[in-house]
Amino acid sequence: MKTNRIHILLASTVLLLSACASGPKSTSLLDQVHSEYSQAQNNPKVATYAALEMQSATEALAKADAAANSRESLETVDKLAYLTKQKIALATQVASRKSSEAEIASAATTRDQVRLDQRTLEANQARMKAEDAERAAQAARDAAATATQQKNQAQANESEAQRLAAEANARNQQLEAQLAELSAKKTERGLIITLGDVLFSVDQAKLNADGARMVQRLAAVLQQNPKRAVLVEGFTDSTGTSAHNQELSERRSMAVRDALQDLGVARSQIAVRGYGQAYPAAPNDTAMNRQLNRRVEVVLSDERGVITPR
Repeated sequence: MKTNRIHILLASTVLLLSACASGPKSTSLLDQVHSEYSQAQNNPKVATYAALEMQSATEALAKADAAANSRESLETVDKLAYLTKQKIALATQVASRKSSEAEIASAATTRDQVRLDQRTLEANQARMKAEDAERAAQAARDAAATATQQKNQAQANESEAQRLAAEANARNQQLEAQLAELSAKKTERGLIITLGDVLFSVDQAKLNADGARMVQRLAAVLQQNPKRAVLVEGFTDSTGTSAHNQELSERRSMAVRDALQDLGVARSQIAVRGYGQAYPAAPNDTAMNRQLNRRVEVVLSDERGVITPR
């Protein structure tokens, strides 16, 4: 019975030794290195900035694991594990350093960009201020030019007004002189020129030589003053019938009109009326007074061509 127990114990020992001989070796340092390797592998900075160093650590870890699996000595396994640990630490340090350098570079780039943006903003603001100033200066120059043009135009207008006034004054003086020669009289209706009975043939509407010369002077006045118009009014005394007197007054006023037209006065400047024995200038009680009533009156309009009616 005791012998069987010894055999069983020996068999168990052999099996245990056989199982230990077939499994991979490992150490606490190698286990620690595996943990550090896993942390480094999961660190994105290591993958980004220390890929070559991490590759070297991976190869070192593979050698340590191979030594452990080959049941090499614990000293050899730990030496390879320590070497792997150093490479993992190097990869981590390189990743940390390069990450910091990248952050510093990024911060510097950001700072430079901020400065550039600030300078650009200041430059744009300065340019806008300069453009505003130029626009204001241009507006001032335009306003000054406009003011100068307006001043020059005002001076030109004033000069033109003075010239026109001088011309009008000269025309008025000339007109007054001409009308004085025609013995024109100022009335409420305006200036009136009287062609007496002596300027016509007796009891006829034909102008005699003196009458023709007077009408010629009147035509010159109207041609030099085209804005003026005349109303030619014929009158007679009370001798004879009313019908005869009306006809004679109309024919005499039309004779004056026709003479003026023949001398070049526009038809639009002349109007005629015949009043017969109406509106006598004097009583029809003497030969002299009746002669005063036998007349043709020419009413001169104002500068607008307006004639005040009776």
